[in-house]
Amino acid sequence: MNPRNGRTRMLTVTAVATLLALTAACSSKAKDDGDGDKQSAGGVKTGKGVTGKTINLGVLTDMTGVYATLGKSVTQAQQLYVKQFNAAGGACGYKAKLTVRDHGYDPQKAVAGYTELAPDVLGFPQFLGSPFVAAVKQRIDGQDKAVVLPQAWSAHLLGSKYVRVIGSTYDIETINAIDFLMKEKGLKKGDKLGHVYFEGDYGENALQGSKHMAKEAGLTVVEQKIKPTDNDMTAQVTALKKAGVKGVVISAGPRQAASLVGVAAAAKLNAPIIGNNSAYSPQLLGTQAAPALLKNYWVASPSLPIGADTPEAKKLVADYKKAYPKDSLDNGVVAGWTAAAVFGEALKKACEDKDLTREGVDKALLSLSDFENGFGVTQDFSDPKAPSSHGSVILQPDKSAVGGMKVVRQPSESEEAKGFTPNAS
Repeated sequence: MNPRNGRTRMLTVTAVATLLALTAACSSKAKDDGDGDKQSAGGVKTGKGVTGKTINLGVLTDMTGVYATLGKSVTQAQQLYVKQFNAAGGACGYKAKLTVRDHGYDPQKAVAGYTELAPDVLGFPQFLGSPFVAAVKQRIDGQDKAVVLPQAWSAHLLGSKYVRVIGSTYDIETINAIDFLMKEKGLKKGDKLGHVYFEGDYGENALQGSKHMAKEAGLTVVEQKIKPTDNDMTAQVTALKKAGVKGVVISAGPRQAASLVGVAAAAKLNAPIIGNNSAYSPQLLGTQAAPALLKNYWVASPSLPIGADTPEAKKLVADYKKAYPKDSLDNGVVAGWTAAAVFGEALKKACEDKDLTREGVDKALLSLSDFENGFGVTQDFSDPKAPSSHGSVILQPDKSAVGGMKVVRQPSESEEAKGFTPNAS
């Protein structure tokens, strides 16, 4: 999850798409086995991705690159879900199997991994990295038509029947974050709002949200664009302090957030700072930035945290600790579990409809309009042009909380978010 020096570069969709074309040309291996729909003895129609009584699913993740911490948590949570799903009987007797490919947040590996797995899986309960998902989106919508649940929240992924964003997109999340600063942290009409953001899809989609909120609420946005390899936020804090900002949004990674909050405290920039859901990890509470984070940092999230006071969250904590006793808990566990559970519900519904083809799973997903798995936000997948929710939870770092975060505002949607339509172009 933490960016590494010299490893990351933001990628345009065009660049990755070019790599896709090259890879596809070398590996257009659509297989004859399983290509055609077929009927099982039990009357369930199956097709690509189902072999015998096995539902093959693909996972394209980052276990060794920029988002390694997140990718590990998400993937292990999904492996845990599949184990429990199969133990409970699977979907009408069919058992799920995950095939995991680590792309290390490398475009060539991500595209090659998709090209390898796409012909042989029913769908993807995880594809981490919005530039990579966007690069293969045309192929997903065109020839493949397999459901993909990305670990990414960019509005640019909206509009597809098959690529479905779980939770609020970054622009909506940012609107809700600024609403929190205005209602509870003193930011008001006429003030300047700083926004530090990664260049590329994630940061620039979040910036769209802050610009919309600024227009609606009478704020002025002071932009500070950074690269994922920029780890020292001294220059950004200096610029924001000189501009006289009264609040700050950060749409970057945990390392940048820690630097921003720590440097701001040292420079006596007395403005509340809030980050998007990707801008925090509990490991930060073991660094020298911890005191500043505990005092003056908040995070907007698409769901309640792993330490939520719900039966479902407590069970997940206990099960995850038992399965992975050496690994820490974070909100990547929630994200991975939720995506796997959404896919699992679609599989069960498709089974009820006697149609375990890609088309059947897509139809089943579109029928899920009130999915809630104990993490506070109801998800509606009936409209491909919209994210599955518009609500955000506001969290604050807390050393005593499971997963290092406590809830300071329950799931809610600001009036400005209700009137905002994400732009998928």
